Amino acid sequence: MTVERLGTGIGWRPEIADAVERMPGIDWVEVVAENTCPGHLPESLRRLRERGVTVVPHGVSLGLGGADRPDEDRLTALAERVAALGSPLVTEHIAFVRAGGPRTASPVLEAGHLLPVPRTRDALDVLCENIRIAQAALPVPLAVENIAALIGWPGEEMTEGQFLYDLVDRTGVRLLIDVANLHTNHVNRGEDPAEALADLPVEAIAYVHVAGGFERDGVWHDSHAHPVPPAVLAVLTGLASRVAPPGVLLERDENFPEPAELERELAAIRAAVAVGGAPAGDGRREHPPAATAPEVSDAARQRVGLAQAAVLSSLVAGTPVPEGFDRVRMGVQARSLAAKRADVVAKVAPELPGILGDGYRTAFLAYALERPMTGGYRRDALEFAGVLLREGRVRDADARRRLEGWWLERAGAAPRRSLARRVLLRRG
Repeated sequence: MTVERLGTGIGWRPEIADAVERMPGIDWVEVVAENTCPGHLPESLRRLRERGVTVVPHGVSLGLGGADRPDEDRLTALAERVAALGSPLVTEHIAFVRAGGPRTASPVLEAGHLLPVPRTRDALDVLCENIRIAQAALPVPLAVENIAALIGWPGEEMTEGQFLYDLVDRTGVRLLIDVANLHTNHVNRGEDPAEALADLPVEAIAYVHVAGGFERDGVWHDSHAHPVPPAVLAVLTGLASRVAPPGVLLERDENFPEPAELERELAAIRAAVAVGGAPAGDGRREHPPAATAPEVSDAARQRVGLAQAAVLSSLVAGTPVPEGFDRVRMGVQARSLAAKRADVVAKVAPELPGILGDGYRTAFLAYALERPMTGGYRRDALEFAGVLLREGRVRDADARRRLEGWWLERAGAAPRRSLARRVLLRRG
């Protein structure tokens, strides 16, 4: 089987939906899988599909690099989105997004973001088995993405290129290579993108991500909210000198510029690929999965789980930084996670910053430092509002009244009695 040629694409987001429909030369789009509902696709996506534009769902919540096996409900939901969008493939990340639970005798914590797995044999064994489970549950080929990292694990046994090569060799999974993430890891971890590209099994590449970011105090932040810098385009050219990527996609998640600027970035991406100059091959070789893959031992999963739980707890619950980690970088990562959490909660519950005004961000960051996320963002928003009400942190009477009303509407049929009773008494 050959890898499908996708062409040039852009990440579809509601904020730029109209502009994407009008852009010339868009062959395909990518959507965040968790932000789509199979029975209620946006009209813009429907129109794009009717025009023959390929739509690829991009998952962010499976946590394939985590110690536990992939959640069956999440896999089912991802498969439903593939079917609804008529997609030729589906993508996820080489990352963990939650840790803890019975395996580690600790609470389950959510990162709210993608965190790097250690490049060790244990972690590779776990990742390979998790990917094979996902492959069996999904109706189309799976591709997995290398992620950007602010932190590095001590005692790693492989380079990124070696880790990805072994992963492909053992599972047959395809790769989504993010050249912006290779640049991020170059700045933050001193890893040479050329060396990573030299080790990659380029025949397994499904497509490529390109995105912008910014550098502050020697740390590169993969923001997806800034223009694509020349350094990232140079990495793309380096990749394109070795293989003509089947697809290239521009990612932009916020701070959307005018459509003309997005079109200029797409033109720069096409030019960078053209400068690379690798011929478009056909009949790309695929690595078949191992016929008799051994099951991962519970001991290996526990070792990975304990290590990940210690790291995540340090990042979101204020426990000590595990031995061997850079404390400064861990602090940067912790602040980044809290800021992202505040941003996403503001998107899923826009009423909260509307009610709290300029005080929203300060109040949320104070809450996040005290209470790690244990569920999704909507639950986090409800918990945040509940803490503000229960602890009397909202001084303005009108804001408190509006927040109480918002919380009561969403607390469900059986809200926590102490808070519900207090709110109802106030309203009475």
